[in-house]
Amino acid sequence: MRHVERVVVLALDGVYPFELGIPSRIFGAADGRYEVLTCTVDGRPVRSNADFSVTVEHGPEVLRTADTVVIAPITPANVTAELPEEITAALAFIRPGTRIVSICTGAFVLAAAGLLEGRRATTHWQLADQFRRMFPHVALDPDVLFVDDGTILTSAGAASGVDVCLHIVREDHGSELANKVARRCVVPPWRDGGQAQYIEQPVPEPSATSTAATRAWALERLGDPLTLTDLAGNARMSLRTFARRFQDEVGMSPGRWLIQQRVARARHLLESSDLSVDQIAGEVGFATGTSLRQHLHAAIGVSPQAYRRTFQAAR
Repeated sequence: MRHVERVVVLALDGVYPFELGIPSRIFGAADGRYEVLTCTVDGRPVRSNADFSVTVEHGPEVLRTADTVVIAPITPANVTAELPEEITAALAFIRPGTRIVSICTGAFVLAAAGLLEGRRATTHWQLADQFRRMFPHVALDPDVLFVDDGTILTSAGAASGVDVCLHIVREDHGSELANKVARRCVVPPWRDGGQAQYIEQPVPEPSATSTAATRAWALERLGDPLTLTDLAGNARMSLRTFARRFQDEVGMSPGRWLIQQRVARARHLLESSDLSVDQIAGEVGFATGTSLRQHLHAAIGVSPQAYRRTFQAAR
């Protein structure tokens, strides 16, 4: 009998309604693989940051039944360095080893509970300085859309909750199901880059052009030995201008972005084809099977063979 993962979302006072609904929308579209419940610290309604309150069916006791707990974000005015007693008591219901996820300011709750001590984490870029002041012992990375640090995952603002939930579906059940969920929800299955592309910056000069077309061009040619010169040439920019503009738009270097896309394509082929590791390496632009093994292990911590056994068996 197939295991159904139970996801419990904790709604706190001042919750953002949009982000509160993300887990139910994404996990609920995953072919019955997940069950999503929503609770509050006392089972009573909570005020949202909009002009309405949210009524739930469950109190904090349901947290002890969760495989995954999601902390929905709250208005920044409600974040504190020390948690109110009722939140601490609610979090105490979570069993050791449970996967815990925060969206946006939910990371402040996890940090105040001591769960992010010494870990990598992220939150909304606008709150990065405040977070660092309040929790200096957390390795905050404000440039990424989400951080997967094992049993604890943190995501950036608003729609990055979609990114982290799709990531969880992808890690649990493979990219085929994650892509299906993304299509059903009319969202991209994977957003390249990080928060840097959304941070307020001076408007570029009118003659400036985007690197988006070149990224699309590169995705159709991942099997080719693409260089920075090739990419800059396609964009009709100098190497220096292209590299700077790419970093500004995507939040990472062109080389890192290419590796990320090649690993993603390799994962899809490992799941959906019978090609050998060396053949897949050639298809996605890695020089050798050894190179693919190294990059895949660096990205997700497993070998191509182990990844294929896991996700082909789940098909």
